[in-house]
Amino acid sequence: MAISLSLTTANVILNGFFEDNSFVSGVEASSADAEVFQSLPAAPDAAVFPHLARWYKHIASKGDSIASLKTAEAPAAAATEAAAEEEDEDIDLFGSDDEEEDAEAERLKAERLAAYQAKKAAKPPGPAAKSMVTFEVKPWDAETDLDELQKLVKGIEMDGLVWAQTGQKVPIAYGVCKLQINATVEDAKVSTDDLIDKITEFEDYVQSVDIAAFMKL
Repeated sequence: MAISLSLTTANVILNGFFEDNSFVSGVEASSADAEVFQSLPAAPDAAVFPHLARWYKHIASKGDSIASLKTAEAPAAAATEAAAEEEDEDIDLFGSDDEEEDAEAERLKAERLAAYQAKKAAKPPGPAAKSMVTFEVKPWDAETDLDELQKLVKGIEMDGLVWAQTGQKVPIAYGVCKLQINATVEDAKVSTDDLIDKITEFEDYVQSVDIAAFMKL
């Protein structure tokens, strides 16, 4: 996971992410957590970023073992791949090497090919690729109700879309604030362009929508 953001923006994004997640990837600490941890120059302020600070404290408690954290689910994935390769090796697509192939040999070849294709099709798909997107929604003026705008935005439902529990009001100028809110999306199911179009449909509230940050998970 590559992060190229200002420290404040990164902390805001990560704090929103860890509000709904215990680790960067999977159900236990992994090398992804170590990479994010090492990219932070210091412990975050728990009063400002409570969820990020909780995660940071947990990873820091591992001490020297942080560097040895393994990639999430790598052992299981490796075992699955090895088993699949072994199954593939056990299948002889071309049957016997006898020079005289009769109808029975052809039938066996066809059966073996069908069995091979069935096993390939039955292999479970890998984990869905996900990204965390930070949207910045700019209102028309200081009179715009950002709390109501947030309800409207979070009311957008799509398969593969999960909104953060809460967004943040970020001052722009002259008393005007913009709404900054995170969403976790499955890349194959959710188009950020479609999502921006849906947010922009709230034309009484929304002047423009931008993507402030985009991180692969």
